Parts: sequence; structure tokens; C-alpha cells
Amino acid sequence: MSKFPDTQIDGQWILSKRGGKNPVDPLKPYGYFIEKERTVSGAIENVSTILLTNSECPFRCLMCDLWKNTTDEPIPEGSIPAQIEFALSKLPVTKHLKLYNSGSFFDNRAIPANDYGKIASLVNHFETVIVESHPGFINENCLLFQHLIKPELHVAIGLETVHPEVLPRLNKKMDLADFERSVRFLAHHGISSRAFILLRPPFLSEPEGVLWAKKSIDYAFGTGVSSATIIPVRSGNGALDALTAGNYFEQPGIKSLENVIEYGIRMNAGPVFADLWDIDIFSSCNNCLVMRKKRLTQMNLHQEIPPRVNCSCTL
Repeated sequence: MSKFPDTQIDGQWILSKRGGKNPVDPLKPYGYFIEKERTVSGAIENVSTILLTNSECPFRCLMCDLWKNTTDEPIPEGSIPAQIEFALSKLPVTKHLKLYNSGSFFDNRAIPANDYGKIASLVNHFETVIVESHPGFINENCLLFQHLIKPELHVAIGLETVHPEVLPRLNKKMDLADFERSVRFLAHHGISSRAFILLRPPFLSEPEGVLWAKKSIDYAFGTGVSSATIIPVRSGNGALDALTAGNYFEQPGIKSLENVIEYGIRMNAGPVFADLWDIDIFSSCNNCLVMRKKRLTQMNLHQEIPPRVNCSCTL
């Protein structure tokens, strides 16, 4: 595989490869569901997840497809609390809540600080609240929101990869120093952080993708994060499809995801989770897919390594 294209990959190039967005309602989240997760205490409990309808993230990362469910302009004040209230009215009661907004929770353009008080009143019966943010928005807004809510606040940050040539090409506009600074800032104020790590971002072969995911796990826990989630990179956002056509990107295989999760669990530095969203697309073998999904789910929940699946497939 050729390493890097001659084309400059920036926000304009990424936009030029996109298709259309999905229709969304600024007063309703575009998704909400319950899933089981291993919590910080080690217990396996239900977690409520709300996928908030929000304005598009300003960074336009190369691998991102979350823009498909965003608005072009900022949504009005009060919209996010209305979405949370709507979703919670439909979901059973849980102890833990994820508020993911296809961008950065602490970006004022996405979620106005004026909405924090109403959001707090809606989430104060939870034990933990998890939000996501780019390092560029890890600032005083985090502390303001932390002060207003009763639950323990956790912040998920996209580390993506520690590969020195690939990270700058993701158009994320951050470096490792930014990530480490954010984790330390949060820790100083008693806020737990999580890392999102990519499995096989563009420009890496399958073995390289596995190697650099493992290196990224090492780095993330070295900075002090409490857990890491491994996200296999999927095509379908336009930009990655163009890179696939140019032989600069291929989706990873499900066996590689298993390999990386096994490595992370053996480190015993903190929980390491596999993102199982659209997991079927990373396997070409119908004979073992169900067993591999079950095995990954077991590793997510128990942080133990079950026996490997016996199958003659190669991916």
C-alpha cells in the first residue's frame, strides 16, 4: 500500500467528498438506547446513551462520519435540554448516562453554557455522566458544568493514534501534547477521562494498524486516562471511500480488533473496550461472526480473555 497521497487533505478536500446529511429535528436526539457496560467500579450495569442532534463539529476529521446527523447552523438555546428530556422520558431509569453530541460538549457553539443549568437539573439523578470533547474545548466550561451537576463527570477525548505521521493527517488539529494537557487538566480537577483510539486509520497496513493501536493504548494509559475504547475505522463518509479508491485505506478485520483488545486487557492498566457499532462490516466470514461478536462483548463486560474462536477464515 502506498503511504501518503500527494493531495493536501484538509477540511475543504474532506467536504468535497461528502454526500448529503440525514434530516434531523433540533428538538429531538437522533438516537437513544440502553446498553450494558462495565463501570468504573467493575460492576456490569445499564448505561443510557443519548445521541444529541447538534451543529456540525468545526474540525472535520478525516475519519469522522458523525456529521451525517448534524445541522449546518447552531441550534437554538434550550434545544439540547429539550432533547435530553425527550430521550429520558422514553428510556428506563439507569445509574449512568452518556451525552454524545457529534462534536464537543464544551463547545459553546454546540451547547451554550446557558443550557448547563437546565441540563444539570435533568441529569442530577444519575451517578455518572459521560460527555465527549476535543482537547481544544477542555477549559473552564468543563469546570462550570462539573460544578452544576451532582453526578461524577467523565470526559471522553479522541486520541485517535500516536502515529507521528498519521495523526497530523487526520485534520483533527491537535497533537499529543494537547491530549496530555487535557487529561492532566481534567485530573487536576477530579474529572476522569477516557480515550478513543482508532484501529487502522488511513495510510496504515493491517499489521501497522494493530501495532499503532497498541502503542496508542500504552500512551493513553501513560497519560492517566481511566479507560480506552478502540474504534475500528469504517468507510462510508466520502473521504475514506476516496482514499480506499486510491489504495490509501482499508477497513480493519475483526480479528485485529480482538488482538488489540486482548493486548489492552493484558496490560491491566484500566478497562479497554471494543466499539461494536457496525461490527458486522469488519468480518467477511459468516461462520464465525456471531461467535466473535459474543467474544468481544464478553471481553468488554468482564475484561477477561475467553478462548479464541476456532475458524479457518483469514479476516
